[in-house]
Amino acid sequence: MIGALRGTLRRKDPAGLIVDVGGVGYRVTVPLSTYYELPEAGAEVDLRIHTHVRDVAIELYGFGGASEQALFEALIGVSGIGPKLAVTVLSGMEAATLVSAIANADIPRLTSIPGVGKKTAERVALELKDRAAKIMPTALTGPAGVREDVLSALLNLGYKRPQAEAALGTVDDDVTEFDQLLRQTLKALAR
Repeated sequence: MIGALRGTLRRKDPAGLIVDVGGVGYRVTVPLSTYYELPEAGAEVDLRIHTHVRDVAIELYGFGGASEQALFEALIGVSGIGPKLAVTVLSGMEAATLVSAIANADIPRLTSIPGVGKKTAERVALELKDRAAKIMPTALTGPAGVREDVLSALLNLGYKRPQAEAALGTVDDDVTEFDQLLRQTLKALAR
């Protein structure tokens, strides 16, 4: 099983990456949150990998961080959620917001993700509620509320949700003050 890849990013596309490791190009599917953090093609990348083995294919799913990978692996453990839907879920919402929505059984927020219906959202909330705190404990403390406020402010400023969530995800979890978090997120958006 492949657990990590470090190599040259040959192709960067939301549909998938090609990472060249020692002359072999590996196709890797990543959520948008990881995609937005990647450098341009030609640069070196280091990704955490989940290897998904099916009867007809071996698929690689890449992540920039451990909590995002843990969320992915928890999601594919839910009945009816495969790797493609799990990537869609992670692409549709910032990881801390997703964990908070799962822990609070926020079905309307979960169903706002394309491809997630009410029954799927209820199943995710039911099956992962207890595990959410272990996956990303900082999402369930005070900073999650501040992150929600910053996300709301960014949306009110006209930024698109995926772009705003991706930028918010790049800011350290240690930043808990609204002003600081907003400032650092705006800097990330300006890059």
